Amino acid sequence: MNDSYRHKGMRKKLIANVRRKGITDERVLEAMMRIPRHLFLDKAFEEKAYEDRPFPIGNDQTISQPYTVAYQSQLLEIQKRDKVLEIGTGSGYQAAVLSEMGARVFTIERFDSLYQHTKKLLFNMGYERIRLFCKDGFKGLPEFAPFDKIIVTAGAPEIPEKLLDQLAIGGIFVIPVDSNSNQVMYKIKKTGSHTYEREACGDFIFVPMLKGIVK
Repeated sequence: MNDSYRHKGMRKKLIANVRRKGITDERVLEAMMRIPRHLFLDKAFEEKAYEDRPFPIGNDQTISQPYTVAYQSQLLEIQKRDKVLEIGTGSGYQAAVLSEMGARVFTIERFDSLYQHTKKLLFNMGYERIRLFCKDGFKGLPEFAPFDKIIVTAGAPEIPEKLLDQLAIGGIFVIPVDSNSNQVMYKIKKTGSHTYEREACGDFIFVPMLKGIVK
């Protein structure tokens, strides 16, 4: 695995930048410091991998901006051994961050080619405990529910009821939801079987969350 002192130096600058933007959870920052983001990108983007910006990863998908990854991770309030469902595996970078924080990660990707690529990459990087599935994210993974935390990394047209049903009481759900030309990030706490506290946490831009599987 090619992770040189130069890469680590660039990563250190990125983490300092993300901290300056307001990320205060040191566990998030430490996890991101340990992860070689350039390995999740095409070789053509290696020199730019530690810029705080998204990059294409194929299938009209992107690896999220590091600040966005850190922000969503911070909202989740991850505790060790938390059972986390991620909708939108993509490059696998967000799943790796959550795994580094001690979470038990279950992640869904709808594009089969991306799923196959990322599954191999994460295994080769030592993240063999992350469980990947090629499924429709709107349906979640009811067979493994309930989850302590759920994160969606695509702009949803609405908050999917099936995912809310799979959240444990006391759990946290972080999801960007379409609102005009962008998405509003919501942090939802499940306070009872059918009761929730919802907090709007700023505007973001994500690729759209879509139904079905693409073979």
